[in-house]
Amino acid sequence: MANSKQMRKKSPVGKIILFIFEILLLVALLVVLWVVLKATDETTGVDRITINEDEIKIEMNETVQQNEVMKGYRNIALFGVDSRSGNLKTGTRSDTIIVASINLETKDVKLLSVYRDSYLNVNPSSDSALHRYEKCNAGYAYGGAEQAIRMLNANLDLDITDFVTIGFIGLKDVIDALGGVYIEVDETELLHINNYQISMVKEVDGIDSYKSVTDTGYQLLDGLQAVAYCRIRYTAGSDFKRTERQREVIKACLDKAKTASPSALAKICNNVFSELYTSLDITEVLDLLGSITEYNVVDEGGFPQYPSGLSIKVVGSGAECIIPETLESNVQWLHSFLFEEENYEVSSTVKDYSDRIIVDTAQYTAK
Repeated sequence: MANSKQMRKKSPVGKIILFIFEILLLVALLVVLWVVLKATDETTGVDRITINEDEIKIEMNETVQQNEVMKGYRNIALFGVDSRSGNLKTGTRSDTIIVASINLETKDVKLLSVYRDSYLNVNPSSDSALHRYEKCNAGYAYGGAEQAIRMLNANLDLDITDFVTIGFIGLKDVIDALGGVYIEVDETELLHINNYQISMVKEVDGIDSYKSVTDTGYQLLDGLQAVAYCRIRYTAGSDFKRTERQREVIKACLDKAKTASPSALAKICNNVFSELYTSLDITEVLDLLGSITEYNVVDEGGFPQYPSGLSIKVVGSGAECIIPETLESNVQWLHSFLFEEENYEVSSTVKDYSDRIIVDTAQYTAK
């Protein structure tokens, strides 16, 4: 495989291929995209979108365009949308938002969950009159993946130009094709796993049975059981703990994928891509699966920082939101976490958004 210097010289098409390779070799990354996804099993093929990468780059915050450190990384947005109708485009909220960041030289991978209830500017624009501050998962509903990417780039000083959104059946197929994943299940999670399985049998076409999880401890979960595990949020830590479970399943899937045969990995990719809405292409991926063992998830976390970097407030007419305290300090932490940029100076855009969030939420009391 080419080294990082060679990668940077590739054409725009080559860059996209690298994104595909670096992300989809980590088959496990796709697992987290379902979470609370309730899509149908319509599998009419991959639904691709061509994102205007040049336009997105022009709209990136000024410090991002000039940032030399970030050029050594590839970042991609992974979305899971809450859609019972199978709509993965617009009009549905992205209840799972993950930034996957790959160090091109070391192939180390870091996963960052952006909490869906985070209070951010979901409609970044050069016209401040069009800005709209609310839960960040609304960005996808208003303008699909492209607006959601702009939202992430503008609020977090990022350089994302590609995305993957996955459907429910594809997620289950990934785990089953891997032969299941090993997860530590505790007493508080046991009942919820089975309850979520029951609800999915009732709601999702193509799933008519389930196998109860009867014991606690480290054990092999099948696709439906693991998806149910990803959905749990009614234990201590609520939605924050749920994002931890999602990342736990990601790492478990990566461990299993590293032991899978090339034919099994090819089958997984085919199953997943039939359930995707994405800016990427699968054709080059199948020729590159042999390097999966070179990639390792070395760290993971959530944004804003939990619990020290946020508060929870009921804002406006009653929406419970996660308030970064402050956006500026959290973005500084994010760049330290993902890119090891110490003393990062945020863009003027992030500073403006941070000030606006303080003004918007100052009148509300933290829970």
